[in-house]
Amino acid sequence: MQNLSSGIVILVTNDGMGKGDAPLQHKLIQTYLTLLNDHNMLPSAICFYTDGVKLVVDGSPVLDLLKSLEAKNVRLVICSTCLNYFGLNDKVKVGIVGGMTDILEAQWQAKKVITI
Repeated sequence: MQNLSSGIVILVTNDGMGKGDAPLQHKLIQTYLTLLNDHNMLPSAICFYTDGVKLVVDGSPVLDLLKSLEAKNVRLVICSTCLNYFGLNDKVKVGIVGGMTDILEAQWQAKKVITI
């Protein structure tokens, strides 16, 4: 597959993917991010807010995958308000902490927005 970073932005709003038990949500997000990474299906940005910010902090099961995507120039934008809410500011291990303006900018510039 080819690199599909032509303006695609992914929004991550859960601590995992979908709704359900945490182990299943984590398994699904691991598989999703692995496939993006392995097939170079790279979005322009991945934005994390609400419970999604829990995936970019110490202890996340997908940190290595996110670091790999970031190394491939995928912009990882993390909501500072959400980090503050959950008390996770000091635990961020990957990405750029920003605000809603940064998330809005990424969405506005996108040709396609995918929420998972």
